[in-house]
Amino acid sequence: MNRPRQSHRWSLRRRLGLWLAASVAALWLAAATMAGLVLQHEVDEVFDSALQEVAQRVLPLAYSELLSRDAGDAPQHMAPIGPHREYISYVVRDGQGRVLLQSSDAELMAIPPGLAPGFRTTDRLRTYTEAAVRGTIVVTTAEELGHRAAAVRRAVVALIWPLVALVPIALAGVWLSVRLSLKPVLAFRQAIAARGRGNLTPVEADGLPEEMASVAASVNALMERLRGALEAERGFTANSAHELRTPIAAALAQTQRLLAELPEGATRQRARDVASALRRLSRLSEKLLQLAKAEGGGLLAEHPAPLGPVLRHVIAELDRQTDRGVDLVVAIPPDDGPMSDLDPDAFAILARNLIENALKHGAADTPVHVRLSDNGFEVSNLGPVVPADRLAALLRPFERGPTQAEGSGLGLAIAAAVCRGAGLRLDLASPIPGTADGFQVTVRFPAPILTGS
Repeated sequence: MNRPRQSHRWSLRRRLGLWLAASVAALWLAAATMAGLVLQHEVDEVFDSALQEVAQRVLPLAYSELLSRDAGDAPQHMAPIGPHREYISYVVRDGQGRVLLQSSDAELMAIPPGLAPGFRTTDRLRTYTEAAVRGTIVVTTAEELGHRAAAVRRAVVALIWPLVALVPIALAGVWLSVRLSLKPVLAFRQAIAARGRGNLTPVEADGLPEEMASVAASVNALMERLRGALEAERGFTANSAHELRTPIAAALAQTQRLLAELPEGATRQRARDVASALRRLSRLSEKLLQLAKAEGGGLLAEHPAPLGPVLRHVIAELDRQTDRGVDLVVAIPPDDGPMSDLDPDAFAILARNLIENALKHGAADTPVHVRLSDNGFEVSNLGPVVPADRLAALLRPFERGPTQAEGSGLGLAIAAAVCRGAGLRLDLASPIPGTADGFQVTVRFPAPILTGS
């Protein structure tokens, strides 16, 4: 039967992998941010110290320049030794603000005059000013704020850049770690899934983490209770079969003896009616017991076996009981058909009900085709077409199609119950594909079926 489609869900392994990788990346970014803030503070201290040191080194040179220069001399520029970029510039002024001495790039930096001693921050500069000789010499060093920001930015990028390579490595490491850690859990899940078709043996709990050990114990306890319930139900079915068959058979035997002793007349006809009713009751009880067996479990065998011999036995038994073997066109592979873990008794019940249903409701004087192959089991018969909206209803107990033949309406319901319990797929078609009428039932075997050698 078709299984309902399940909504997509993320596995625990994927969730753990993504969350752990995202956590590692987030922690790395947070650490880089904190390092950037600390680095900003340290860079400010280092560059402020450099500004102060340059000012203190330039101050003696400025004093010497002031003593040696003549009145009216132009400001002196300190020529660079070689091509370089000047990050810290300085300018020396006298008490009236006239420039006495300046570095090569001081004019480009446009250091403002009149700054008070100490550190100051303008819109684009960080400056340090120091005065000497009673304020007659003032030295101001300056650095562009953009230089500091660029230095901090490069340092932070250097911290964050390894994250680009770290994330794939972290994902691979986390995935491998989670996979190895969850390997026992995945094996436990597969073991439970393998028990969905009648296998109620305990699930191995070795290697499971502590959190899953109690789950395994609960699952095993549940399957043990379920196995006990199924065994009790099968025992009840077997006992009921014995208790029902014996009195019905005894009553039928007494009725048949009574028929032999009674003369023709109304009393003999009533005895015939009683015998007919007892036969119907016997067939109905047999069908109900088959339905109970099909719905009660125990439909899988411990070891796979070929289905061909079982089908031949069913056909031979039907021929002995109904003398309808000549109406069957049977196709069984020479190698006895597919190997299946379907219980032979369950397959016999399935095949018998489908073939009996086709013989009973098929058109008179037409053959019933029975075919066993590696992919499935198929039974088809000619007869009136069953409306499409009635096909699904035929799988319910006591539902009957457009037929005048006697029947209990349990044949297809029993077959459907066997297929559900054994994990097989049952398809109904009317008319038969490629023809104008008829009815076809196909039992499709699952993929794990092994073919005989």
